[in-house]
Amino acid sequence: MAKRKAENRSFLDKWEAEYLFTYVKDKPVCLVCGVNVAVSKEYNIRRHYNTKHHDKYKDLDMTQRSQKVEEMKRSLVSQQNMFKKATSQSEAAVKASYIVAAEIAKSAQPFNEGEFMKKCMMKVCDLVCPEKKQAFSNVSLSRNTVADRTCDLATNLYDQLMEKGKDFVAFSLAVDESCDASDTAQLSVFIRGMDSNLCVTEELLGFKSMHGTTTGKEIFEEVSKCVTEIKLPWDKLVGLTTDGAPAMCGKKSGLVGMVREKMREENCAGELTVYHCIIHQEALCAKALKMEHVMTTVTQVVNFIRAKGLNHRQFKSFLEECGSEYADVPYHTEVRWLSRGKVLNRCFELHEEICQFLETKGKDTAELREQKFLCELAFLCDISSHLDALNLQLQGRGRIITDMYAAVRAFKTKLCLWENQMLQGNPCHFPCCQSIKAQISTAVFPCAQFAEKLAAEFSRRFADFDAQKCKFELLSNPFAVDVENAPTNIQIELIELQCNDTLKSNYDAVGAAQFPRFIPDTMPQLRTQAAQMLSMFGSTYLCEQLFSSMKMTKTTHRRRLTDEHLRSILRISSAQSLSPDIDELASKKRCQVSGLGTSD
Repeated sequence: MAKRKAENRSFLDKWEAEYLFTYVKDKPVCLVCGVNVAVSKEYNIRRHYNTKHHDKYKDLDMTQRSQKVEEMKRSLVSQQNMFKKATSQSEAAVKASYIVAAEIAKSAQPFNEGEFMKKCMMKVCDLVCPEKKQAFSNVSLSRNTVADRTCDLATNLYDQLMEKGKDFVAFSLAVDESCDASDTAQLSVFIRGMDSNLCVTEELLGFKSMHGTTTGKEIFEEVSKCVTEIKLPWDKLVGLTTDGAPAMCGKKSGLVGMVREKMREENCAGELTVYHCIIHQEALCAKALKMEHVMTTVTQVVNFIRAKGLNHRQFKSFLEECGSEYADVPYHTEVRWLSRGKVLNRCFELHEEICQFLETKGKDTAELREQKFLCELAFLCDISSHLDALNLQLQGRGRIITDMYAAVRAFKTKLCLWENQMLQGNPCHFPCCQSIKAQISTAVFPCAQFAEKLAAEFSRRFADFDAQKCKFELLSNPFAVDVENAPTNIQIELIELQCNDTLKSNYDAVGAAQFPRFIPDTMPQLRTQAAQMLSMFGSTYLCEQLFSSMKMTKTTHRRRLTDEHLRSILRISSAQSLSPDIDELASKKRCQVSGLGTSD
């Protein structure tokens, strides 16, 4: 051991000319054959040179040897650069295939679309940059490759979500269920989690295919798997929002009841807050007007025009001859939230043209021309437009529940204003009613139904949100909350907050949504309260949006799309807070070239 330490094993520059060696990455490398010598000892290097290359280079003098060494070193560097370039091109090709696969998934295109894109890329390359043809050819976009890349991307997103979940201080779930093109029940579960920095993560937690029944017990088992697999503690679950179906909101055998029972079993101290989707509630309120007879008549007229191709073509030609602003009437679809208002407004605008067209077809239009029907149609158009505006206001990602509740409260206040104005004969916020009143001075609108039913239904259906009013105020305007009415565990911190001028300035500058991040760590109860409220889902909008993507992805032409592939596609297309780490994925793969002639 002492002898080994005493030996000088550092590479000497003179060995380059004497033995045609150089030093690369802490190892002596032969410039002639490229062999590495394990131990940097002159004896080992000399032995290699004498046994392998001495006879060939023994006649060279030192000048010639030096020139030969420089030439060989340049050649070695060139080879190394070539390998680095090849590795770089291979990695770039893999990254490109991941990027294309992600775009294919986001656009709901079939996997074999990748091969079509490859052919287009090659044709463009032939014209624009033919010298890069091989690089483009190396990008693998076969059907199987795109499918595998899609699963890899989805797995990477799920792993990132699991990692973020470790830092969640509170989270809520939004759960909804729908059927796909093959009549398989699909359960979507979204999570909205708040970390210790009060940053929100809103992503798809699970998308489960249910091939049997969809009882509350089975839905709970799937939701429970989603929470367990991502290793989230049940005591951090603060909110659950559903579509209001019996299997979801049942207090004993429904999802809500079973989740609460599970939390009791886990000895969770917190209380689960449950909401029926605020957008569903708003849509159900519209049915309280009890004006189905108007909607039925309108639907029958639209169906007569649209159901038969000849009638539809003739109606569009008729509108064109009349010089109408509109070219057609849309179908009414009950499941589409905004369909009702669009159909009503179009039929109101084209009322005279529709009547004339129906008369040419021998249809009786007496009901459509009645003064009472026109007043009811105008009123229903206007109130539907207001309801649609509220619906749009409630939609969207990242909506804070307090803002959604404020929009509903504002609408309820507007109802009182509109009621009084309509009773006074002043339809200033109802343009269709104004139009009818200008034509018919004796027009009478159904204000009684409007006042008694719609306003009462809004108060009844949003009672669960009204019960949380105090908690909402703590988030929306903590400086105006009466401390005595606040929960006792936050009263002291709330006083300190309200007396802090710096925090008040921050609140005025950034608003309620961003302000909780400025609450100092010395107020942990207020931070926890803010995290719980910010994590709440006000609606199942994300689930509904996902089901729309599902309908476009799993069409009647793609019924055989596997559950895993459908889940992967939807995870990628719905990702918002997270993005796939393509560099990490590419580093684990090697380039595989797909042929242009491959059939998918």
